[in-house]
Amino acid sequence: QVQFVESGGGLVQPGGSLRLSCAASGTIFRGYAMGWYRQAPGKQRELVAEITSIGTTNYAGSVKGRFTISRDNAKNTVYLQMNSLKPEDTAVYFCNRLIAPRTWGQGTQVTVSS
Repeated sequence: QVQFVESGGGLVQPGGSLRLSCAASGTIFRGYAMGWYRQAPGKQRELVAEITSIGTTNYAGSVKGRFTISRDNAKNTVYLQMNSLKPEDTAVYFCNRLIAPRTWGQGTQVTVSS
């Protein structure tokens, strides 16, 4: 059973922007804090942005000021607006609940390269 569907990734030049989306079923989204994670080749998955059920946000230092997380509770969707992208942002991006995480989705590939 697919629980998270991430989309919006792609190839972008340094300094560019992308907006990622993550659609979830209501039963696993509603009322939960959500996070965007990323995993670069050869590295562990890391949390880059989080948002509570009422919209309070927090960011990893490496993306603060460049990324913005938001959510639409009516659509059971969480977003990640990524600006001023850098080559080191290249990774597969995933979403999941912060507490009691569910099965990971396939993620969406973000590649930042000239």
